[in-house]
Amino acid sequence: MAKFRREDALDYHSHGRPGKIEVIPTKPYSTQRDLTLAYSPGVAEPCLEIEKNPEDAYKYTAKGNLVAVISNGTAVLGLGDIGALASKPVMEGKGLLFKIFADIDVFDIEIGTKDIDEFVQTVKNIAPTFGGINLEDIKAPECFEIERRLKEVLDIPLMHDDQHGTAIISAAGLINAVELSGKKMEEVKLVINGAGASANSCAKMYIAVGVKKENILMLDSKGVIHKGRTDLDQYKSFFASDKTNINTLAEAIQGADVFVGLSKGNILKQEMVKSMNKNCIVFALANPTPEISYEEAITARPDIIVATGRSDNPNQVNNVLGFPFIFRGAMDVRATTINEAMKLAATRAIAALAKESVPDYVNLAYGSRNLSFGTEYIIPKPIDNRLIWAVSSAVAKAACESGVAKRKITDWDAYRLELENRLGKDNKLMRSLADKAKSNPKRIIFSEADNYKILKAAQVVRDEGIAKPILLGDGKRITKTAEENFIDLSDMPIVDPFDEEKLRESFGDMLWMRRQRRGLTKFDARKLMRDRNYFGAMMVENGMGDAMISGLTRKYAQPIKPALEIIDTLPGVKRVAGLYIMVTKRGPYFFADTTMNTNPSAEELADIAVLTANTVKQYNITPRIAMLSYTNFGSAGGEIPERVSEAVSILHRNYPGLVVDGDIQANFAINNELLKEQFPFSTLVDKDVNTFIFPNLASGNIAYKLMQELGGAEAIGPVLMGLNKPVHVLQLGSSVREIVNMITIAVVDAQNRK
Repeated sequence: MAKFRREDALDYHSHGRPGKIEVIPTKPYSTQRDLTLAYSPGVAEPCLEIEKNPEDAYKYTAKGNLVAVISNGTAVLGLGDIGALASKPVMEGKGLLFKIFADIDVFDIEIGTKDIDEFVQTVKNIAPTFGGINLEDIKAPECFEIERRLKEVLDIPLMHDDQHGTAIISAAGLINAVELSGKKMEEVKLVINGAGASANSCAKMYIAVGVKKENILMLDSKGVIHKGRTDLDQYKSFFASDKTNINTLAEAIQGADVFVGLSKGNILKQEMVKSMNKNCIVFALANPTPEISYEEAITARPDIIVATGRSDNPNQVNNVLGFPFIFRGAMDVRATTINEAMKLAATRAIAALAKESVPDYVNLAYGSRNLSFGTEYIIPKPIDNRLIWAVSSAVAKAACESGVAKRKITDWDAYRLELENRLGKDNKLMRSLADKAKSNPKRIIFSEADNYKILKAAQVVRDEGIAKPILLGDGKRITKTAEENFIDLSDMPIVDPFDEEKLRESFGDMLWMRRQRRGLTKFDARKLMRDRNYFGAMMVENGMGDAMISGLTRKYAQPIKPALEIIDTLPGVKRVAGLYIMVTKRGPYFFADTTMNTNPSAEELADIAVLTANTVKQYNITPRIAMLSYTNFGSAGGEIPERVSEAVSILHRNYPGLVVDGDIQANFAINNELLKEQFPFSTLVDKDVNTFIFPNLASGNIAYKLMQELGGAEAIGPVLMGLNKPVHVLQLGSSVREIVNMITIAVVDAQNRK
């Protein structure tokens, strides 16, 4: 679990535009004609069409991709009944997950009533706005009645995720865990600790996948639910056991094959786990503290299979594996409901995906080379891009086969392609790199540690397990800055070059040995070591840190000069270059050179292209390179296109496996249809170009800054390529988020060097 502080969470939600979501227009609106079409009088035409045929609302409005996330705030996360308004941040967060995982738009609706009739009537009245409804954080038993009544009167997909989400994901895990344990579903004895909405739905889903009802023991806060009790409502009574002599969890779990916890932390003891049958299964799903920790469970039983709700343990049961894709599939076929067949289809699709070969990018993100179906991998990882087509397709098919789909899909391959293209890759790269960094965090030296932003970023990466910060500077000043801004510096060593006289002299002598024939005296070399950029670079060179970050408060040349003087280039590399990663909704694009080489020759352009390609490969992305110019394949003369063309010839000759072409204009490089029409011979035809090599520093620098400011792209960098050890220089005045991104890049860079 990522650590955070109260102030971090409050800052995240309040910084800039308050909240986490906004409405973005999808049609042009810059001219009077646009506005005439968008509103009056042009808007009357689609209104009249919808009046004649209500189904046309899916054609002319956003209804078909719009979900309402609705709550009354009576059972919010682990917070309980905090009220409708206080639940709004959670509902906005759910909307964000819908968008980033399944490209579904959301309006969050908080209803200020606990009365079932009022709640149902309100949802019924606003339902025409939406293509689907996700009920959220409504307490039991009211949630059962609310969902039942709404499903009777509405003809759009509706689901209470607290009930069904955990049920679908945990049932998928159960299918695989039971198979791995060598048991049969119809024979396993299962104990569920918890009797709320989620437990009720989980038990029913387990029955749907083969568990026998008579083999389930359910417990609430008063003990085992059995037929001898007189305090049971209709929902608990359904699961009442005949075993009236069993009351406690310790009694219930003896000889059980499966434990599912949907209750509270630390209530399952190791002795209880030891009393279970061989090859037992424990799903401790209370969050953030499981019923038993993963470590305690596997210590108690070497033959155990464990799942929790935590991201830092194997087998995370996470609802995000289900609800975005269930609604995606249901809405794509305009299902009138989400029925049991669709939920079961989602369960089986998730279970089946865990048995497939794991993509390299998932292994990369989790610091593994061999994630595969087994006791520590019974459920897919949330970043697995295949979920959107695996689960959504299964749900859509089940809707069609069960007769609740208004729209039929005939070409499932085309539907899969549509799903894969929906999300783009705008936020996946940094998520996967952050996960990779966490798998093996490195020591990062911060040469400007007396700056608030640097200290804040250092705290973030330390808390999230991305990096191990080393702070350079005056200890008193750093500590004072941290205290003034409530930043915790524990576990962060502070090194002041002025206090390290012997080390400073030793570093100075090393620098003098490298630069003595370039006019540097020993006195001046030792003096330079008082500069934290020189001192920090020398620490990296001598293995006292794995990478260095600098440049927040100084011009680019100032921190880069010490790195170039102290650290050698990689073997075979003649020059360094700067790379910017431009994160867009179409995916990440890589721009080089943007910081170092003013007017490179053809040979230097080729070197930059190879250096960039090798860097892009480290991010588990195949580079497809356009060598840019103001011409297309010799369409005009000039010194620049001739240089670019010669560089391409060098690359084709020396690196035949590299996907690269040019000279080419930027619009042709990006627009493949245009390229195919005009230049079908190009090696970039039918390739999605993601890497751009600029003919000179001016064009590269201008391009990335225009994309950043006008195009809304997030710029990550500059990534300094070519040094034997990682040193990265920030943009002047970078934000904390940008610094964290660069630290992540530095950690991954250091991992790759090892």
